[in-house]
Amino acid sequence: MNQDRIGIKTPEYVSLNFQLAGLGSRTAAYLIDQIILIIVNILIVMVLFMILYGQSDLLLWSEINSVPVAIAIILMFILNWGYFFAFEYFSGGRTIGKKVLGLRVIQENGHSITLLSSFIRNFLRIIDSLPANYFLGMMMIFFHSKHKRIGDLVAGTLVVHERNTKKKKKLSPIEKEIEKRGLAKSDLFVEEQVLKTFGAKDWNLVKTYCSRFIHLPEEESIRLTRQVAEILLPKARVDARGKSFQDLENNLLVLYLHLKDEWEYEL
Repeated sequence: MNQDRIGIKTPEYVSLNFQLAGLGSRTAAYLIDQIILIIVNILIVMVLFMILYGQSDLLLWSEINSVPVAIAIILMFILNWGYFFAFEYFSGGRTIGKKVLGLRVIQENGHSITLLSSFIRNFLRIIDSLPANYFLGMMMIFFHSKHKRIGDLVAGTLVVHERNTKKKKKLSPIEKEIEKRGLAKSDLFVEEQVLKTFGAKDWNLVKTYCSRFIHLPEEESIRLTRQVAEILLPKARVDARGKSFQDLENNLLVLYLHLKDEWEYEL
């Protein structure tokens, strides 16, 4: 069941292929996330007891300030519900457990998960967890053709395996050029929210540019670099004014690395 694949055509008419995540891998990712949450909850309770112990030498409940207890309860509620919502939206559809297992949540059209989609699918965990121990959600994932639980059905999302880059022993020409120049994603800071504004057309443009410019004569390469930089760098909130064409090339190559994580996970 984990070998099921699905083809998606995006609104930009780009065809993407994904391997759907089945019950086994999704359960393993969920257990990792739960272990993390349990550890954090235990730490919160320990801190709470330390605070209460400091307030009452006799440990009499009548003398204990209820404010720390209320704060701890609210904090634990926000943590346990907001963990999945926040990580999936701000980390490209990946909680820590999903990242370890190489999974991510995407929309049915192949785009990154939106704020509303993340909110809906995680709010409906309440229903998926019925009657106990996530039974309804697991049954839905097991029997649904696209391995969807109720939250996925309502939010219009899929859980897929990310492209496994470890299997690729040979570097592509783009990767060789990036490695040769010693470039890394840290060389160009782009906010997560800004990256989400880039669409498939932007990804195809930067990918096509990076694969072509090294093979062009210098004059054509410079002209192409400046043209593409004028389109993409302002969108990434990078000031291209006064930069040499080599700096622009490097900026575009690093932008390629950022967008690659978001778009190049076809199988």
